[in-house]
Amino acid sequence: MTAAVPLPRGFRAHVANVGIKDDTDDLVVVAAEHPCTASAVFTRSRFAGASVELSRAHVADGRLQAVVCVSKNANVATGEDGRRDAAELAAGAARVAGCTASDVLVTSTGVIGRRYPLGRLRAHFDSAPTPELTDAAAVATAMMTTDTHPKVVAATAGEARVVGVAKGVGMIEPDMATMLAFVFTDAEVPAAELDAVFRGVVARTFNSLSIDTDTSTSDTAAVLASGLAGPVDPTELEAALGSVCTSLTRMLASDGEGASTLLLVDVAGARDDDQAKRVAKAVVNSPLVKTAVHGADPNWGRVAMAIGKCSDDVDIDQERVRIAFGDTEVYPAPVDEAGLAALESYLAGDEVRIVVDLGIGDGTWRVYGCDLTDGYVRINADYTT
Repeated sequence: MTAAVPLPRGFRAHVANVGIKDDTDDLVVVAAEHPCTASAVFTRSRFAGASVELSRAHVADGRLQAVVCVSKNANVATGEDGRRDAAELAAGAARVAGCTASDVLVTSTGVIGRRYPLGRLRAHFDSAPTPELTDAAAVATAMMTTDTHPKVVAATAGEARVVGVAKGVGMIEPDMATMLAFVFTDAEVPAAELDAVFRGVVARTFNSLSIDTDTSTSDTAAVLASGLAGPVDPTELEAALGSVCTSLTRMLASDGEGASTLLLVDVAGARDDDQAKRVAKAVVNSPLVKTAVHGADPNWGRVAMAIGKCSDDVDIDQERVRIAFGDTEVYPAPVDEAGLAALESYLAGDEVRIVVDLGIGDGTWRVYGCDLTDGYVRINADYTT
C-alpha cells in the first residue's frame, strides 16, 4: 500500500467508485479553496477526446479551481453526445468543488468509443459529496487503469510544496505532454510565469517519454498553484517542478505495460537539442532495440540501425558516432568476449542506459522508455475483452 502524501495547502480531494471499474475507485475530483493560476498541455492527436477539447477552453485564461478525472472510460470518438457529456461532468464536478464549470479541468482515461455512464455520475454528484481527502496517493490510485501501482511524488520550493500524480503505462508517445499528470503546489506564481516554466519542464520530462510510439487521444498534463505559501524563488520552483515531473516520468517508463527494464537513451554531440531528441526517440522507439534490452543482448548494431533511420539528418556521419551501453563503449571500439559478458550482466539489470555521441555539436537530450516483452502483447490483446 502506497504511503499517504499530503496535498499542498488549499487542496482537497474526493475519490469514489461509480461503477466504471468493478471494485476500485474510478472518479476523482481535486478542488482548491480558491481559483488557482494554472497551465496545461494536451495531446495533438486529431482524435482528441471531448474532455481535451473542453479543457483547452477552460484553462485558456490561466485559471482553474478543480480537476476531475474519470478512469477506465476515455469519452473519445463519441461526437456531440460526448461533448455534452463532458460539459455535464464539468458541471457536476463544479458543484462538488464549489466553483464554476469553466474553472474545471476535465480528464478521462480508458477505452475509446464509449460514453460516460452519466446516470451513475449524476446520481453520485446529486448525493453532494464533499472533498475531504488530503492524500494525493488516493488520487493517484483512483486514476489507474493498467498501471500496476500509483504514481505520486512530492518536493519543496522554499516554503511551498509541489505534489504530482500521474497515470499511464501504454499508448504513450507524447506529442505535447503524456498520459494524465496533475501537479499541485501552494506556491504563489503568476499564470504567465507558471505556464512558461511548466512547458519547459514538460519538454524535458513527460514529452521525452515513449512506451510504444502511440500517441493517446486523451493526454493531459496540468499544474495548479493555490498561492497559499506565498511567493517562492522562481529557480527553486522550477527545480521542484522538474524533480517531481522527472520522477513521475521515470515511474511511468518503469511501469510500461509488461515492462521489466527502465531504458534511458542519452544523446550528446548533436547539432542542436532538437536533433538530439529526434535521434534519442529513434533509438528508444525501436522494437529491435527494446527486445535486445529485454533479452540482455548487447547488440549495438540495432542502436546503429536506429540512428541511421534519421535519414534527413545528413550531417550525421557514422565515422564520428560513438555508442555505449552504460559506461562501456561498443562502437567504434570493439568489445572482447569478457566485455560482452559484462554487458550481458549490465543489460539484465532494472535500468539500462544507452549513450550516443554524434560528434557534431553541443546538443543534448535524454528520453525515457522501457523494454518490449510478451506481457505488453498479452495486456493489449485483451484490453477490451
